[in-house]
Amino acid sequence: MLSRVFGFGRRSFDSLSEQEVLALAISSEEDDGRIYRAYADGLRDEFPQSAKVFDGMAEEEEQHRSALIDLHRARFGERIPLIRREHVRGFYERKPDWLVRPLGLEKVLAQGEEMERQAERFYREAASRTSDASTRKLLGDLAAAEGRHGKTAQRLEREHLPEDTRTQELKSERRQFILTYVQPGLAGLMDGSVSTLAPIFAAAFATGDTWQTFLVGLSASVGAGISMGFTEAAHDDGKLSGRGSPVKRGLASGIMTAVGGLGHALPYLIPQFWTATTVAIVVVFLELWAIAFIQNRYMDTPFLRATFQVVLGGALVFAAGVLIGSA
Repeated sequence: MLSRVFGFGRRSFDSLSEQEVLALAISSEEDDGRIYRAYADGLRDEFPQSAKVFDGMAEEEEQHRSALIDLHRARFGERIPLIRREHVRGFYERKPDWLVRPLGLEKVLAQGEEMERQAERFYREAASRTSDASTRKLLGDLAAAEGRHGKTAQRLEREHLPEDTRTQELKSERRQFILTYVQPGLAGLMDGSVSTLAPIFAAAFATGDTWQTFLVGLSASVGAGISMGFTEAAHDDGKLSGRGSPVKRGLASGIMTAVGGLGHALPYLIPQFWTATTVAIVVVFLELWAIAFIQNRYMDTPFLRATFQVVLGGALVFAAGVLIGSA
């Protein structure tokens, strides 16, 4: 672990021969081609036009890899040294975000452009630090090749992903995110924040005991979270509705339900009753504001209307809890 963090056991770039630099470029092109294929595969089902962009970029990487191999064969023979990015200290690295599903469309497009810029910047900087003419020329040629890759990526994006198609795919991605995560999470947050107000504050004013109130709030929040999570996951498998994975929706709903209730239950770990109650009331205000913000941000609900609905509902439930607890 320490050797990887501090670079122990790695070669410095300055110590590489021209043959090793060329071998490093070949292995980098191979890796980037695989990454682009992985991006294409991850986007193909939902964003077929964007997938074509990365298919084209992978083909470009394959062409450049073949040209580099031909150059190596002409200058150094058939045997290509085994040297990769992780063997060279200070060389750019690729984050394994192509392993994550689902892939975010904007993130992937930006990452593809950044991959090309990274390679170009590295080769140009490396070329500026060497005094050997042949090595400098080789590094400059590689930098130019990476620069052409970036222009090719832009051309492929214009060809396969015109503005209207890209806008439509981004809208589809946002809609899927809302259906899978935001909508169930918002429902859970509203249920957890509002429905637990009555039992928590009823217990607080009935007992005056902060610890007993916390236990009531904890059980109500966790129980509501489990119930909401299973309900969300079980009532719709997402195949016909298009709302996405039931497991993801269930987790979003269950976790946010528990968080909503625990927010104003945790202050009752404070031993002083009125201090705990004051903090809990402030937390309730923040929870209700967060709900109104999410409704406005993702559900296109006018902020004033969302605020009125949430505050009114929360105030009624809060008042019911206080009245019942004080009776």
